[in-house]
Amino acid sequence: MEEDWDTELEQEAAAASQGRSEEQAWMANSGRPNSPSLRFSSRPSSPLSGFPGRPNSPFFGFSQNKGSLGANEGLNRSLPVQHDIGGYSGSRESVVRQNREDQPVTRFGRGRSSGSRDFQERNSANDPGMQDQGFRRVPGIFGQSKCFNSEERNSPLRGSPFAPGGRGAVGGPAGVLKGRSEEIDSGRGPKVTYVPPPPPEDEQSIFACYQSGINFDKYDECAVEMSGLDPPAPLLAFEEANFAQTLRKNISKTGYSKLTPVQKHSIPVIQAGRDLMSCAQTGSGKTAAFLLPIVDRMMKDGVTASFPKQQDPQCIIVAPTRELINQIFLEARKFVYGTCIRPVVIYGGTQTGHSIRQIMQGCNILCATPGRLLDIIEKGKISLVEVKYLVLDEADRMLDMGFGLDMKKLISYPEMPSKDRRQTLMFSATFPEEVQRLAGEFLKTDYIFLVIGNTCGACSDVQQNILQVPRLSKRDKLIEILQSTGGERTMVFVDTKKKADYLAAFLCQENLPSTSIHGDREQREREIALRDFRSGKCQILVATSVASRGLDIENVQHVINFDLPNTIEDYVHRIGRTGRCGNTGKAVSFFDDQSDGHLVQSLLKVLSRTQQEFQFGGRMAVQRTNIVASTWCPKGLMQAVAEWNPREMRMSYSETTFKSWE
Repeated sequence: MEEDWDTELEQEAAAASQGRSEEQAWMANSGRPNSPSLRFSSRPSSPLSGFPGRPNSPFFGFSQNKGSLGANEGLNRSLPVQHDIGGYSGSRESVVRQNREDQPVTRFGRGRSSGSRDFQERNSANDPGMQDQGFRRVPGIFGQSKCFNSEERNSPLRGSPFAPGGRGAVGGPAGVLKGRSEEIDSGRGPKVTYVPPPPPEDEQSIFACYQSGINFDKYDECAVEMSGLDPPAPLLAFEEANFAQTLRKNISKTGYSKLTPVQKHSIPVIQAGRDLMSCAQTGSGKTAAFLLPIVDRMMKDGVTASFPKQQDPQCIIVAPTRELINQIFLEARKFVYGTCIRPVVIYGGTQTGHSIRQIMQGCNILCATPGRLLDIIEKGKISLVEVKYLVLDEADRMLDMGFGLDMKKLISYPEMPSKDRRQTLMFSATFPEEVQRLAGEFLKTDYIFLVIGNTCGACSDVQQNILQVPRLSKRDKLIEILQSTGGERTMVFVDTKKKADYLAAFLCQENLPSTSIHGDREQREREIALRDFRSGKCQILVATSVASRGLDIENVQHVINFDLPNTIEDYVHRIGRTGRCGNTGKAVSFFDDQSDGHLVQSLLKVLSRTQQEFQFGGRMAVQRTNIVASTWCPKGLMQAVAEWNPREMRMSYSETTFKSWE
C-alpha cells in the first residue's frame, strides 16, 4: 500500500448516475448549431500533441464520420465490447479497423487499470463509478511544462466526453496508457519512478511568505470556545511564548508579527503537553499553531538529525493529500532553519526509494501521507519508539472512512507509544460530531477541544453566491463568469476526474488558459499544474476534491463550484481556497435542484453564520438577521427557506434585485 487514498472516490461514485443523464443530453445536443461538439469540430486540427487528430489525443477514439454523436459515430454498439484492463478485448480488432477509417489508433496500456494509484485499490473495488468509468491517463495532455497556446486552443474536441465508446483522457472503460514516469512490471503492476525536484535552498525562497489582507485584524473578533479541564491561558503576543532565540529569528524572517486566535490558544495548550482538537476557519494559521511549539520543544531539548540504519522521528505529521503534506513540510523548513533539526516529506506518486533515501539522511519531523507512511514503516526504515508528537492535519478527513483504518493501524503498531505517552494534536476547519466521537480513541481523556467560530464555519472574508444553473447551462455560465473576472486567479471545482480534464480543455478552447489537477494525474503533472497556477502561467485551475483542503495559494480571488460537493464540510473547505490570511475573496456555486437538494439545509446554516450578505439565484439574499426571498429563487431552495426559520431569524419577502456575480 504505497499511495494515499484519493478523496475523490466518493464523489466519483455519486456522480456516476449523473454521467448517464449527461451522456443522453450530449447526444440530444449533438445536432444543434450551438452544440459543443459541432462548435469544436469546425476548427482546424492542432499540430500539437494532446488534442484530437493525433494518436495521443485525450479525445482520440471518437469517430468523425457524421456530426459528433450520430447513429454511425463512435464505436459500433452492436460489437461485443467488454471491459478489460487494456481497454477493449474480444472485438478489439473490429474497433481498431473502424477507427482506422479516420485516424491512426493509439496504443493500449497493459498495466493495471489503476491510473496513478492515487487511491487504495480496495476502495475502488466496490465503487461502481470507478469500475465502469475508469480514467485513461495520457502523457500528451495537461502534464506538459507549458499551458495551452493559441494553436492548441484552436484544435477541435470531437464528440462527448461522456461517450461510453470514447477513449483518451475522458474516455469510457478503464484503460491505462503507460505514463512517462512509470515502468510496467508484469508481476507487480506500474512501478513509479518519478523523483520530485528538491525545493530551493536559498533563504529568500525558504522564507517566502503569504501577505496578510485588510481583514487580518478581524480574526480577533471570532468567538472562542474551549472545553476541557483547566485549559491554559491564551497568549497575547509571540514574546509571551518564550520561544528559543533561533525560532524567534525564523518567525521574524517569515513575516509573522501577530498571533491569530487559533495560535493564541493552541500554542500554550501544546506547550503544556495537553492533547488538542482544534477547529478554526480556513486560512487562519493552523499549520504554524502546531509547528511552532513542537519545533521550540525540539530546539530546547537539543534534538539533532542522526544517521542510524533505522530513523527515529520525534514528530509524525499526516495529511490526506500530497500537495498539502508538501506544503506543511515547506513551513517546517522555515521554522527549523539554522538548526540541525531535519524535516522530511514523503508521499505517494514518487519513487519509494527516493522516500527512503530522504529519511535515511536524518529525520526528526516526518511529514507523510498515510499510504506512504505505512509502507515505509512496513519496510522497517523508521522506528516509532521515539514519537512524542502525532499530528493529524485535516483531522476530520483523517478519521473518516477514507483514512480511519490507516490511522488505527498506525497507532496500533507495538512500537508506537500509547496515547498516554505521546501528544496527539488534531486540526481542521470542520469537525462533524461523528468525527469528534471517533477522536476519543486517539486522544487522552483530558484533551482540550478548541473551537474558533464554529465547527463547520465558512470564512467570513469570502463573499458567497449560490446561482441556480441547470446542468446543461453550466458551461455557458462558467464562461460568462470567468470573462467577467478580468483574468484574476480562479479555482473551479468539479465532481469527477474526467470532467476536470474536459473542462480545462474546453476553457482553453475559449482562450482562457487553464490546467487541471486530480487524483488520476501523475505526480509530475500535478506538480507542474500547481506550479503553473501559482506562477500565473495559467489563471484557472480546474480541480476535484484532491485540491479542496489546506492548499495555500496566494492571490486566489475566486472559487467556483461548477459541481457542488456531496457534503457541507467539503463545501467549506473548497471555498476556503480564497479569502485566506485576512484577504477577501468570492465564491460562486452552481445549484441544481435535481442533484444538490440534499445540501439545502446545510448551505443555509453555513451561509447565515457568516453574518454577511449572500445571494441565491441573483434575487435572494440573507443579510445578518434577515432572509429576503423572491420567486426567482431555485424551487428546492425556496421551499427549504420557507420551512427553515431558526429562532434568531425572521422571514420576509421582497422583489429587491441584488447585484449579480460581477
